Amino acid sequence: MRFRVKSKRVPAINIVSLIDILVLLLIFFIVTTTFKSEQPSVQIKLPESKSATASAENDQPTIIHVSADNEIFLEDTKVQPADLAARMIALKQTKPAVRLTLKADEKADFGTIVRVLDAFKEAGVQNIPAFTAPVTK
Repeated sequence: MRFRVKSKRVPAINIVSLIDILVLLLIFFIVTTTFKSEQPSVQIKLPESKSATASAENDQPTIIHVSADNEIFLEDTKVQPADLAARMIALKQTKPAVRLTLKADEKADFGTIVRVLDAFKEAGVQNIPAFTAPVTK
């Protein structure tokens, strides 16, 4: 009696189909991903203005944020009102061509905004531009 010995097949994984699935998943994730836009870490609701004009300058200014709960930020760094003028002077010394701009929430206290404006004067900033939102009807 003769027995046939079956040759064992070496198990193989079809990698081509796995690569196709991987590429499809990669394309799906790239297309559906929302890219992070440049947003400040401080959320501010700007006051509305009818007479405001848009700035024509393209370079980005350094922004002093005043939030609704009266916290002051120089760019994304929280600053105490007493230290703001010194920080602005130091910034102007390191970058002489820096443009400083005020961005205050409409619910910020007027006293806090006056302290920030005093810091602008101490730092020697003459023209103080401010961000506003257009009037919505």
